[in-house]
Amino acid sequence: MIYLGNFVHFTNQQDESEVNRRHGEFNLIVQADDSNSAIELFKRRIIEIKETSELFEGKCRIYFTQLLEFDRLPTGHAALLNFKSIAGDPAMPFIGCTLPSREQEVCRIFDWSETAPSIDGEPESLFLQFER
Repeated sequence: MIYLGNFVHFTNQQDESEVNRRHGEFNLIVQADDSNSAIELFKRRIIEIKETSELFEGKCRIYFTQLLEFDRLPTGHAALLNFKSIAGDPAMPFIGCTLPSREQEVCRIFDWSETAPSIDGEPESLFLQFER
């Protein structure tokens, strides 16, 4: 199976100046036998990136927001993944649709609850945390 993981990260959270703190999103993709194996491979890769690059600097929190599983990739057409519609200020909530199509448009509301992300009003669970 092919697994795509979506993540939100907060880096340099120890900095007092807001301009030095960072947040963003990233995806990881892997072929694995099952979802537990994929999640373990995601975790290993994030730790490797933290140890070998400056992408997840300082105090860092990572939230695992979504796991997609595919038995095959589409042929003959491209699939639309992770559509976002953001209104106004970057701190405002946004609407995200994972696999929008004519058959389904299951969209969710992504927002911030203090310093943690929430989806449809439910806070996300911390996936990984680095103290420096």
